[in-house]
Amino acid sequence: MVVGMLRRIFIGLIWLIGLAVGGVIALVVLTPRPRPAPPAAVVAAAPASASAPADKLIEPGAILSTTPAPAIQATAPPTEPLIQPPPVTVVADCSAGGFEPAAAANAASLRTLDWKPFHRPETGWETYAPRIAHEIGVTCGPETQGFAVALSRWQKAHRLPASGRLDVATFDVMNGRWELQRPFVRVSAAGVCPEAPAGAALTRLAAGEAYGGKAVRLRAEALDSYRRMVAAARTESPLIGADHHLLAVLSGYRSPEEDNARCAKDNDCGNVTRAFCSAHRTGLAVDLYLGGGPPLSVDDANRLRQSKTAAYAWLIANAGRYGWVNYPFEPWHWEWTGAAQ
Repeated sequence: MVVGMLRRIFIGLIWLIGLAVGGVIALVVLTPRPRPAPPAAVVAAAPASASAPADKLIEPGAILSTTPAPAIQATAPPTEPLIQPPPVTVVADCSAGGFEPAAAANAASLRTLDWKPFHRPETGWETYAPRIAHEIGVTCGPETQGFAVALSRWQKAHRLPASGRLDVATFDVMNGRWELQRPFVRVSAAGVCPEAPAGAALTRLAAGEAYGGKAVRLRAEALDSYRRMVAAARTESPLIGADHHLLAVLSGYRSPEEDNARCAKDNDCGNVTRAFCSAHRTGLAVDLYLGGGPPLSVDDANRLRQSKTAAYAWLIANAGRYGWVNYPFEPWHWEWTGAAQ
């Protein structure tokens, strides 16, 4: 009897021990374990939260980083401004209403404005009217309401007071854009005078391409583009096609030594009409015969006559198709950018 009781007690203890061990095992298995944090690289790659969208607009002038950006190489400047304005709607109705005062103001200042657009006194802006009209996308004359409407829209697109009146501030913004289209300006603005090309990189123009049979040389790629442009001009413009002197090259490549000698001889470099470092040293710049007066005279009356020629009108409208841009102070001076605009 005693033995039977002890046996039952022993079996009960074994059962209790087994139950306890099973409970411990179940507790270990079923208790959830904390997940380790993802690696730093994964965290960095996580998408932005809804409160900080990835496509948030950057305000002009905002400082994005305290780390200085790498300097832009003078030999490979940016080809476009970083912030592009919205496109300007072309105005075709030259009698569009609502801009009578602006049109009257433009008609008056066209020939009377006293200003210094290129650091020397000038009267009026008529010489630059064709270039301005092309910039704002209008074929209307500068005295018309249609011109004022187009100018107003251009001003608004470039964050200027949309008055429709040509003023100094508006022209300065335009001219700044025009200048930045010239690779030579972007390089020289960094204090670098471009190196002249090696003689082997230059090709002499044919006798009929150079004005008066002069010996003129250009870089081969610029010469090829020039030839295609002139062929198109003579096909598309009857006036240019009838006079093969038009668009002949007056001046192309000029060596640094030649420019320096002329500067020393005439003592007139370092100004708007003649620079110490000339774009002609690149072999990518040309002076073209436009007709209408002395080919290269910077007299204001002569520059105005040149700006009214059929050759200049065609170039303003079409030269960009072939990668050529103008220095607006000299209607005859054009530079090859290397690509169509």
